[in-house]
Amino acid sequence: MNLRERQWVIGGIILLISLIFIGRLVQLQLGPSAWKDYAARITEEREIIDPARGLILDRSGQILLTNIPSYDLLFTPRQARLAGGLDTLGFSQTIGLDAERLIQELARADAYASYRPSTILKQIPNEEYAQFSGELWRFPGVQSKRRPIRTNTGGYASHLLGEYRETDREDLESQQGYHLGDYKGKSGLELQWEGRLRGKRGLKYHLVDVRNDFREPLSNGAFDSLPVEGENVTTTLDLDLQAYGEQLMGNKRGAIVAIDPSTGEVLAMVSAPSYSTDFLSGKNRGTHYAEMLKDPAKPLFNRTMRATYRPGSIFKMIQGLIALDEGVITTDSRIFCNREIIGCHGNHSLDNLEQAIVHSCNPYFHEVMKRMVQTGKSNNIFQDASDGLARWSPRIKQFGLGTDLGGHLPGLRSGSVPDTTLYNRMYGDKRWAYSTIYSISIGEGELLTTPVHMANLASIMANRGWFITPHTVLDIGGKGKPASLDSLVQTGVNPSAFAPIIQAMQEVVESAEGTGIQAQVPGITVCGKTGTVQDGDRETHSVFMAFAPKDNPRIALSVYVENAGSGGDWAAPIASLMMEQFLNGSVTQKEKEQRILRATYPFSEQ
Repeated sequence: MNLRERQWVIGGIILLISLIFIGRLVQLQLGPSAWKDYAARITEEREIIDPARGLILDRSGQILLTNIPSYDLLFTPRQARLAGGLDTLGFSQTIGLDAERLIQELARADAYASYRPSTILKQIPNEEYAQFSGELWRFPGVQSKRRPIRTNTGGYASHLLGEYRETDREDLESQQGYHLGDYKGKSGLELQWEGRLRGKRGLKYHLVDVRNDFREPLSNGAFDSLPVEGENVTTTLDLDLQAYGEQLMGNKRGAIVAIDPSTGEVLAMVSAPSYSTDFLSGKNRGTHYAEMLKDPAKPLFNRTMRATYRPGSIFKMIQGLIALDEGVITTDSRIFCNREIIGCHGNHSLDNLEQAIVHSCNPYFHEVMKRMVQTGKSNNIFQDASDGLARWSPRIKQFGLGTDLGGHLPGLRSGSVPDTTLYNRMYGDKRWAYSTIYSISIGEGELLTTPVHMANLASIMANRGWFITPHTVLDIGGKGKPASLDSLVQTGVNPSAFAPIIQAMQEVVESAEGTGIQAQVPGITVCGKTGTVQDGDRETHSVFMAFAPKDNPRIALSVYVENAGSGGDWAAPIASLMMEQFLNGSVTQKEKEQRILRATYPFSEQ
């Protein structure tokens, strides 16, 4: 090969190589490429700016949940190595973290990414961080990041407000924009209104060098965006009433639920024992959670919505209303108190409906339900009872029992209203009669309700036959109440049937023979009904439901005090104090108040 030929070959090779490089550069610049993305990742950094989470307020604007600053500590292993290493013993002493745990966290960070910061300690309270923040410069590779955390300013209504904590695998896989290390509402109102409370995060882009050190904003901040604060949620709660209810239920087990009957707005929702949501935030969350999980009093359990109790004697009012509405009895119908059929108490023998409610006569309502269920329309006693119960169960559900009450209270258990399906499963298809199931006639047996359902029943009585579905939100972001919360539900009972029942409820509280005398409020006409609910071999639950005033009622409530005995002894006076506090803004019954405050579980008076 002569010289000219060699020149052509070498020139061709150079030209080919040049074309390959030019083509590759064009591809990297203009076309999609994993290498282009990789190049961007080692020169650009994206910083997420968390928005301020919306506040949660009571109905008058008092703060229930707000945000306070906390700090996360992050560690970049490569920066520490380039600076000659990290004094782990000195660092652990400075931040007050066990050296062994610190070494584990540093190793985990190194395994995750040596050149990117990893969180080694989360949610350090502002006061604690201030004690050592001035010393962090001594530890290469360590930096801090401010992060807001939730705080329950008074420690009230924790079961309703719910928990705010770090996302889990399910959240990360939900396609809702959550990333590792994010926080979100996990229960209660925090979860229910997460989308509105959350806000929208902002972004900052900047250039970094090979050591991951900041150099300059990308394109002078042209791609940056500011965070958008979350919306405030105003609840229906009356904080003063809520706080007073939690005070009354201190060292007890049970629940109080209070509702404005005209609107369905929940005024108070007390589950006892309770806790502060602050115990489930910060670096000690795991320890506190484990302790409460083992506590036999079950402070994490929301008794207002999750505990199911038999309604007891309170259920007798529903029986009377439906029987009146269907013409099974009249207000003057008298029924002999036959205690050989079912036990009873008190000195009475031949009550009419009003007297039967005041005396809480078991044989009366045993007979009332028998007339509704075992009608004699079929010659087969089993078929007759099945047909009767099939008519009875739906009517009970019209009072909200056995339903989710509109579904505005997430986590609310429906309870149970027994029907033919249940009894066929328990005893066999049409192998049972009224004599098998009669315990439900007095609110026992397979009937189950929650304190919310009982407070809603009090609302129905106050409204003479209808209710607005219970809800806990008054406004979000200044835009008013979310749609569909104000749904009206009719029980289907003629309003005229309520007059004798309500008169009986007044007598329960005012009559010398009534079981709810301790529910009286000075200067206010209270209508109520006691319940003494079985709890296996343990002491009975003390239960009371009421509304006040009798005309133009403003509050309806239920009170449950577990294993405290009769409804008139403990639940009724608690209801009295709650009603007086709400209606008058203060309590004058100081002796009654002190008696309740001194009482503790296991139930006794000090």
